[in-house]
This record gives sequence, structure tokens and C-alpha cells, in this order.
Amino acid sequence: MGNVIQLATQDFCRRFLDRSSDPCGRQFDQMTQAARSVPANIAEGNARHSTSKETEMKLTDVARASLAEQVNDYLNWLMLHENLLWSNQSQEYRSVAAIRLDAPTYQDDVQHQSCKHILTQKHKFDLWLKTDDSLTVANCLIVLCNRLILMLGKQIENQLSTFKEEGGFTEALTAERLAYRTKTSIASDAPACPKCGKPMIKRVARKGVNSGKEFWSCSGYPECSGTRKF
Repeated sequence: MGNVIQLATQDFCRRFLDRSSDPCGRQFDQMTQAARSVPANIAEGNARHSTSKETEMKLTDVARASLAEQVNDYLNWLMLHENLLWSNQSQEYRSVAAIRLDAPTYQDDVQHQSCKHILTQKHKFDLWLKTDDSLTVANCLIVLCNRLILMLGKQIENQLSTFKEEGGFTEALTAERLAYRTKTSIASDAPACPKCGKPMIKRVARKGVNSGKEFWSCSGYPECSGTRKF
């Protein structure tokens, strides 16, 4: 959907923005860059999925913000031409909103097949996107942008839920480091925790009167706060 919106926005700007409506070309640049930001940030966010869920969420939210910017530009275009946005009860709105995208089924030659898939999905909206009436095109794109905004909102909710349950990259590194230190401590006959019996880990105090001194800490911290002098 992000790619469909980007392609349609580029086509809108090429066809309807000219020297009279956009004498300096700034509107063209801003709209096409906002459109590019959507699939670019979604792709980058997905690429960071395995290393930083926090970054993934931030990039997904940037894509959503870029869509909101596009909606505002198209709303402005409609009002500039003394035209109203389609009512969500109108036949035009219902027709566009009813169109569903096909799920990709390719497994090989991914880039070639994805280009073919994106163009096929875009052509589903040709009735509105290919017309010479800029107001119809703008209305159609607002519907698509709002639809993707809702989709990304749900995706961010899912990402946040996963982050709460599994943590992010930093948490994963901490868990790996703790597991390694626990394994090392067991191998070196570390003492057992006086509170829970788990093997203890050698740590260095970072503050207080014992700052810089080594001590034994329970490997079950923070659930268990047992300590021993080293």
C-alpha cells in the first residue's frame, strides 16, 4: 500500500502541479519526499526488527507521520479548489474502501515479483487514479493514506506488545551477557546465593562506600538480591 501511494503521488505531482500552481517546485518536492518516506521507513523498520524493536517502532511511526502529512496536502488541494472531501457514506468512498490488496505469494526472484505485485495492486485503483480530474485522484489517495495510517497504528500496537514481552536489542544483549557470566561462574565453582541457592556472579560495585570493589551477586537478580563479600 505504501508503494501504491508513493507511485500515485508521484504521478499526481507530475500531472497536476505546474508553474502556476507550484511556481518554485517546493510542493512537488515535499509531496514526493513525504510519499517516498512511507515505504522507505517501513522497509528500514522491518530491517531493524531483529536488532532493535525500539528503532523499528520509531521508523514505523515516522512512516505514519509522513502519511498524515500527505493527507493534509491532499485536503488542502481539495479546499483550494473549493471542493469537499468524499463523505464516508458516499458511493465513491465505499467503492475505493472496498478494494482489498492481494497477499504476495512469490518465493523466488523476489524483487522482480514484488515490482509486478505492486503494479498489479496499483491498477486496482486505476478508475480513480488515472482520471484527469485531480479532485478525484486526491480523494482516492486520502482514502488510501487513511487506510494505511490505521494499518500502521495496529502494527505499532503489536510491536509495542512484543517489546513489552520480549524486550529489545539492549535487553537481549543483557540477557546473553548474564547467561554467559552465570555459566562462567558455575564453571569456576562460584558460591551459592545465601537466599535462593542460585550460583552467584562476580560484580563490581559502581557506587557507595564500596565503589570499585568486587563482590558476589545472585545470578537471579533483580528477583533475588542476595550478595556475598568477595
